[in-house]
Amino acid sequence: MKKLENSSALITGAASGIGKAIALLFAQEGAKVVVADLNGEAAEEVAKQIRHKGGHALGLACDVSDPHQVKRLVEATIHEYGTLDILVNNAGIMDDFMPLEKVTDALWEKILAINLNGPFYACRLAIAQMLIQGKGSIINISSIGGIAGSRAGLAYTTSKHALIGMSKNIGFMYAQKGIRCNVLAPGGVNTNIMIDAHPDAEGAALCSSGAASMPRMGEPEELAKAALFLASDDASFVNGETLVADGGWLAY
Repeated sequence: MKKLENSSALITGAASGIGKAIALLFAQEGAKVVVADLNGEAAEEVAKQIRHKGGHALGLACDVSDPHQVKRLVEATIHEYGTLDILVNNAGIMDDFMPLEKVTDALWEKILAINLNGPFYACRLAIAQMLIQGKGSIINISSIGGIAGSRAGLAYTTSKHALIGMSKNIGFMYAQKGIRCNVLAPGGVNTNIMIDAHPDAEGAALCSSGAASMPRMGEPEELAKAALFLASDDASFVNGETLVADGGWLAY
Protein backbone atom coordinates (compact mmCIF):
# COMPACT_ATOMS: atom_id res chain seq x y z
CA MET A 1 0.00 0.00 0.00
CA LYS A 2 1.22 3.48 -0.80
CA LYS A 3 2.18 5.69 2.15
CA LEU A 4 -0.52 8.33 1.56
CA GLU A 5 -3.27 6.14 0.09
CA ASN A 6 -6.80 7.57 0.59
CA SER A 7 -5.56 10.89 1.92
CA SER A 8 -5.85 14.44 0.65
CA ALA A 9 -3.10 17.03 0.69
CA LEU A 10 -3.02 20.80 0.20
CA ILE A 11 0.39 22.20 -0.70
CA THR A 12 1.11 25.92 -1.11
CA GLY A 13 3.90 27.32 -3.24
CA ALA A 14 3.67 24.10 -5.21
CA ALA A 15 4.24 25.28 -8.77
CA SER A 16 8.02 24.98 -8.52
CA GLY A 17 10.93 23.96 -6.33
CA ILE A 18 10.35 22.10 -3.09
CA GLY A 19 6.57 22.52 -3.22
CA LYS A 20 6.33 21.00 -6.68
CA ALA A 21 8.54 18.07 -5.68
CA ILE A 22 6.33 17.47 -2.63
CA ALA A 23 3.16 17.58 -4.71
CA LEU A 24 4.53 15.10 -7.25
CA LEU A 25 5.82 12.68 -4.62
CA PHE A 26 2.68 12.84 -2.48
CA ALA A 27 0.57 12.09 -5.53
CA GLN A 28 2.89 9.20 -6.43
CA GLU A 29 2.31 7.86 -2.93
CA GLY A 30 -1.46 7.92 -3.37
CA ALA A 31 -2.54 11.34 -2.08
CA LYS A 32 -5.19 13.43 -3.81
CA VAL A 33 -3.45 16.77 -4.14
CA VAL A 34 -4.35 20.44 -4.38
CA VAL A 35 -1.46 22.29 -5.97
CA ALA A 36 -1.68 25.93 -4.87
CA ASP A 37 0.53 28.79 -5.97
CA LEU A 38 0.46 32.52 -6.63
CA ASN A 39 0.94 31.52 -10.27
CA GLY A 40 -2.29 29.66 -10.97
CA GLU A 41 -1.33 28.61 -14.49
CA ALA A 42 1.90 27.04 -13.28
CA ALA A 43 0.01 25.31 -10.47
CA GLU A 44 -2.40 23.80 -12.97
CA GLU A 45 0.53 22.57 -15.07
CA VAL A 46 1.83 20.61 -12.10
CA ALA A 47 -1.67 19.26 -11.49
CA LYS A 48 -1.83 18.16 -15.14
CA GLN A 49 1.42 16.26 -14.71
CA ILE A 50 -0.09 14.41 -11.78
CA ARG A 51 -3.34 13.64 -13.60
CA HIS A 52 -1.40 12.48 -16.67
CA LYS A 53 0.19 9.81 -14.47
CA GLY A 54 -3.19 8.67 -13.18
CA GLY A 55 -3.28 10.73 -9.98
CA HIS A 56 -5.83 13.15 -8.62
CA ALA A 57 -4.86 16.82 -8.59
CA LEU A 58 -6.36 20.28 -8.72
CA GLY A 59 -4.30 23.38 -9.51
CA LEU A 60 -5.43 26.65 -7.91
CA ALA A 61 -4.16 30.20 -7.67
CA CYS A 62 -3.75 31.62 -4.17
CA ASP A 63 -2.00 34.57 -2.58
CA VAL A 64 -1.42 33.17 0.91
CA SER A 65 -1.07 36.67 2.39
CA ASP A 66 -4.80 37.20 1.70
CA PRO A 67 -6.95 35.43 4.31
CA HIS A 68 -9.97 35.42 2.00
CA GLN A 69 -8.04 33.62 -0.74
CA VAL A 70 -6.69 31.10 1.76
CA LYS A 71 -10.23 30.47 3.00
CA ARG A 72 -11.42 29.79 -0.54
CA LEU A 73 -8.45 27.49 -1.09
CA VAL A 74 -9.13 25.37 1.98
CA GLU A 75 -12.85 25.26 1.22
CA ALA A 76 -12.11 24.17 -2.36
CA THR A 77 -9.87 21.36 -1.08
CA ILE A 78 -12.54 20.05 1.27
CA HIS A 79 -15.24 20.40 -1.40
CA GLU A 80 -13.13 18.53 -3.96
CA TYR A 81 -11.93 15.66 -1.76
CA GLY A 82 -14.18 15.67 1.30
CA THR A 83 -11.26 15.81 3.72
CA LEU A 84 -8.07 17.72 4.42
CA ASP A 85 -5.62 15.21 5.81
CA ILE A 86 -2.29 16.91 5.08
CA LEU A 87 -1.42 20.60 4.90
CA VAL A 88 2.00 21.70 3.68
CA ASN A 89 2.69 25.41 4.08
CA ASN A 90 5.56 25.82 1.64
CA ALA A 91 4.91 29.23 0.05
CA GLY A 92 7.57 31.72 1.08
CA ILE A 93 9.83 34.50 -0.13
CA MET A 94 13.30 35.80 0.69
CA ASP A 95 14.08 39.32 1.90
CA ASP A 96 17.16 40.30 -0.15
CA PHE A 97 19.39 39.81 2.93
CA MET A 98 18.39 43.23 4.30
CA PRO A 99 19.92 44.09 7.68
CA LEU A 100 17.79 45.82 10.29
CA GLU A 101 18.54 49.44 9.43
CA LYS A 102 17.52 48.89 5.79
CA VAL A 103 14.27 47.03 6.45
CA THR A 104 11.36 49.20 5.35
CA ASP A 105 7.88 48.83 6.79
CA ALA A 106 6.72 47.58 3.38
CA LEU A 107 9.38 44.84 3.21
CA TRP A 108 8.74 43.76 6.80
CA GLU A 109 5.01 43.53 6.25
CA LYS A 110 5.37 41.68 2.94
CA ILE A 111 7.72 39.01 4.32
CA LEU A 112 5.67 38.43 7.45
CA ALA A 113 2.41 38.39 5.48
CA ILE A 114 3.58 35.56 3.22
CA ASN A 115 5.98 33.60 5.43
CA LEU A 116 4.06 33.74 8.70
CA ASN A 117 0.53 35.05 8.27
CA GLY A 118 -0.14 32.72 5.34
CA PRO A 119 0.67 29.56 7.30
CA PHE A 120 -1.32 30.93 10.26
CA TYR A 121 -4.42 31.43 8.12
CA ALA A 122 -4.10 28.00 6.53
CA CYS A 123 -3.40 26.19 9.81
CA ARG A 124 -6.34 27.83 11.54
CA LEU A 125 -8.73 26.74 8.81
CA ALA A 126 -7.22 23.27 8.43
CA ILE A 127 -7.44 22.59 12.16
CA ALA A 128 -11.20 23.08 12.10
CA GLN A 129 -11.56 20.32 9.48
CA MET A 130 -8.95 18.08 11.10
CA LEU A 131 -10.78 18.27 14.42
CA ILE A 132 -13.92 16.98 12.69
CA GLN A 133 -11.90 14.15 11.15
CA GLY A 134 -10.03 13.38 14.37
CA LYS A 135 -6.71 13.36 12.54
CA GLY A 136 -4.37 15.41 10.39
CA SER A 137 -0.77 16.28 9.66
CA ILE A 138 0.57 19.80 9.18
CA ILE A 139 4.04 20.46 7.80
CA ASN A 140 5.37 24.00 7.87
CA ILE A 141 8.41 24.66 5.71
CA SER A 142 10.80 26.86 7.64
CA SER A 143 14.54 27.01 6.97
CA ILE A 144 17.84 26.73 8.75
CA GLY A 145 17.32 30.48 8.70
CA GLY A 146 14.68 29.76 11.36
CA ILE A 147 17.33 28.20 13.58
CA ALA A 148 20.45 30.25 12.88
CA GLY A 149 20.66 34.01 12.56
CA SER A 150 23.12 34.14 9.69
CA ARG A 151 21.35 32.76 6.62
CA ALA A 152 19.15 35.68 5.55
CA GLY A 153 18.08 39.20 6.40
CA LEU A 154 16.16 40.30 9.48
CA ALA A 155 12.60 39.89 8.19
CA TYR A 156 13.07 36.41 6.70
CA THR A 157 14.98 35.20 9.75
CA THR A 158 12.27 36.50 12.06
CA SER A 159 9.47 34.94 10.02
CA LYS A 160 11.09 31.51 9.91
CA HIS A 161 11.93 31.52 13.63
CA ALA A 162 8.33 32.47 14.40
CA LEU A 163 7.01 29.71 12.14
CA ILE A 164 8.89 27.13 14.20
CA GLY A 165 7.43 28.50 17.43
CA MET A 166 3.94 28.49 15.98
CA SER A 167 4.34 24.91 14.84
CA LYS A 168 5.51 23.72 18.25
CA ASN A 169 2.48 25.31 19.87
CA ILE A 170 0.07 23.74 17.38
CA GLY A 171 1.72 20.36 17.79
CA PHE A 172 1.38 20.53 21.56
CA MET A 173 -2.14 21.96 21.67
CA TYR A 174 -3.65 19.35 19.36
CA ALA A 175 -1.54 16.28 20.10
CA GLN A 176 -4.32 14.54 22.01
CA LYS A 177 -6.76 15.14 19.17
CA GLY A 178 -4.90 13.15 16.55
CA ILE A 179 -3.30 16.13 14.84
CA ARG A 180 0.44 16.52 14.35
CA CYS A 181 2.34 19.65 13.33
CA ASN A 182 6.00 19.49 12.37
CA VAL A 183 8.57 21.67 10.64
CA LEU A 184 10.90 20.89 7.78
CA ALA A 185 13.94 23.19 7.79
CA PRO A 186 15.89 23.03 4.53
CA GLY A 187 19.40 24.28 4.03
CA GLY A 188 20.66 25.37 0.62
CA VAL A 189 18.45 23.84 -2.06
CA ASN A 190 18.49 24.29 -5.83
CA THR A 191 15.24 26.20 -6.41
CA ASN A 192 14.18 29.44 -8.07
CA ILE A 193 13.50 31.33 -4.83
CA MET A 194 16.18 33.91 -5.68
CA ILE A 195 15.13 34.41 -9.31
CA ASP A 196 13.83 37.97 -8.86
CA ALA A 197 16.08 38.88 -5.94
CA HIS A 198 18.03 42.12 -5.62
CA PRO A 199 20.34 41.26 -2.71
CA ASP A 200 21.75 43.90 -0.45
CA ALA A 201 25.49 43.68 -1.08
CA GLU A 202 26.61 43.95 2.54
CA GLY A 203 23.91 41.66 3.90
CA ALA A 204 24.44 39.05 1.20
CA ALA A 205 28.19 39.07 1.77
CA LEU A 206 27.75 38.51 5.49
CA CYS A 207 25.17 35.77 5.05
CA SER A 208 27.30 33.93 2.50
CA SER A 209 30.48 34.18 4.55
CA GLY A 210 29.93 30.66 5.90
CA ALA A 211 28.90 29.12 2.59
CA ALA A 212 32.22 27.31 2.24
CA SER A 213 31.22 25.12 5.20
CA MET A 214 28.12 23.86 3.35
CA PRO A 215 28.80 20.28 2.26
CA ARG A 216 26.63 20.59 -0.85
CA MET A 217 23.38 21.98 -2.21
CA GLY A 218 20.29 19.84 -1.87
CA GLU A 219 17.70 18.96 -4.48
CA PRO A 220 13.93 19.53 -4.10
CA GLU A 221 13.28 15.80 -4.40
CA GLU A 222 15.41 15.16 -1.31
CA LEU A 223 13.30 17.58 0.71
CA ALA A 224 10.12 15.99 -0.64
CA LYS A 225 11.19 12.63 0.78
CA ALA A 226 11.66 14.21 4.21
CA ALA A 227 8.22 15.82 3.93
CA LEU A 228 6.73 12.45 2.98
CA PHE A 229 8.08 10.95 6.18
CA LEU A 230 6.54 13.74 8.28
CA ALA A 231 3.20 13.47 6.49
CA SER A 232 2.91 9.69 6.69
CA ASP A 233 2.13 7.29 9.53
CA ASP A 234 5.85 6.52 9.64
CA ALA A 235 6.06 9.71 11.73
CA SER A 236 3.03 8.91 13.91
CA PHE A 237 5.01 9.64 17.10
CA VAL A 238 6.79 12.70 15.70
CA ASN A 239 5.06 15.94 16.68
CA GLY A 240 6.16 19.51 17.35
CA GLU A 241 9.58 18.76 15.92
CA THR A 242 11.88 20.52 13.46
CA LEU A 243 13.54 18.22 10.96
CA VAL A 244 16.66 19.88 9.55
CA ALA A 245 17.63 18.75 6.05
CA ASP A 246 20.78 20.66 5.17
CA GLY A 247 23.38 18.01 4.34
CA GLY A 248 25.15 18.72 7.62
CA TRP A 249 25.67 22.47 7.18
CA LEU A 250 24.50 23.36 10.69
CA ALA A 251 26.74 20.65 12.11
CA TYR A 252 29.74 22.86 11.32
